[in-house]
Amino acid sequence: MFSKKKFIFILVVVALITGGIGFYGGTHYVPIRTIINQPISSEPDTRVDFSTFWQTWNAVNDNFVNADQLDKQKLIYGATSGLVDALDDPHSIFFTPEEAQIFEENLSGTFEGVGMEIGIKENQLVIISPLDNTPAQKAGLLPGDRIIKIDEQLTQSLNLEQCVQFIRGPKETTVTLTVSRENSFQEKEFMLTRAKIEIPTIKWEFEEPDIAYLKIYHFYGNTTQEFNHSSLDILSHPSIKKIVLDLRNNPGGYLNTAKDIAGWFLEPGQVVAIEQFSADNNNTITAQGNGKLANYPIVVLINQGSASAAEILAGALRDNREIKLIGEKSFGKGSVQEPINLEDSSMLKLTIAKWLTPNETSIDNTGLIPDIKVEMSEEDYQNDRDPQLDKAIEIIKLQNY
Repeated sequence: MFSKKKFIFILVVVALITGGIGFYGGTHYVPIRTIINQPISSEPDTRVDFSTFWQTWNAVNDNFVNADQLDKQKLIYGATSGLVDALDDPHSIFFTPEEAQIFEENLSGTFEGVGMEIGIKENQLVIISPLDNTPAQKAGLLPGDRIIKIDEQLTQSLNLEQCVQFIRGPKETTVTLTVSRENSFQEKEFMLTRAKIEIPTIKWEFEEPDIAYLKIYHFYGNTTQEFNHSSLDILSHPSIKKIVLDLRNNPGGYLNTAKDIAGWFLEPGQVVAIEQFSADNNNTITAQGNGKLANYPIVVLINQGSASAAEILAGALRDNREIKLIGEKSFGKGSVQEPINLEDSSMLKLTIAKWLTPNETSIDNTGLIPDIKVEMSEEDYQNDRDPQLDKAIEIIKLQNY
């Protein structure tokens, strides 16, 4: 038997966590919805001819020059990993027991690394989002940066887990990333000193006397509770009439967390997203919350670091309420992954569905296009300027309540 927890996982597993999720993903958060436990058969599939595998297995064990030193369990894990790699889906991954343990431990909210989410996009290792006040952000790494090398290792010769292992390390140690930036053919090296990383959840503050600035950093299990507290705090201030919702550099998380938060902004029964398991098998996810923020004028900030569950929430607000999206095109993570715990404590993270916005729009590999495009330059980041937030405040001021 195995337990399965469904969430949208932006396969970013990584650099943060791994110290590189990305800091994403994990099973230590308790999901609101779980899939009913069901057995995984260990019996061979008689519909498939495994003779090639067994011939290779026997040839290796009988003839390899160092056959007496072979770790046969390692061979099994290698073969299993190859099976999953053959799916040609960068979001489906096999973890050995050791990797699965690290995967779960990395989601405790505190770990050692460089503080960024990484993922695969167009067969290239890219930075989804550097986290605030981390070595990655302080060094000047930006969403969309392509990581060409980790120290002296070319990333195109590595899978995601290997990238994680190379970036990971204890605090006070260093790792050098060779990066190429969008719209630039030049490569630049960044030497990062790993540190203890603590992931924030929610932040809100007054931006104007009647405007609340509300930032969601991720959609993990504890985000719902933190968001509930912040929302009630906002509601306790009668002067607040409008909200700027910041989903920039939010790599996503649990689908159900996004649904719960959407329930504050939408009326019960409105569609949050559609899970598409196959051409004729869809599951409509609807808002079930209190809708207490449904009448507040809102604008939403997105950028290349907005992915997965962040894109679900942004898409739901735009499709249902015609809320303006401001900033840059989002990452484009439109698939659902499910972790499957195997009997020997190894784990399979498998893509089981695509998701669509309420208007049945797929954003996989395309992203959400902002209604108002505002780019952030490298100079903006370096000088602590935020033209995207400035535009959001300008637009929200024009909205009536």
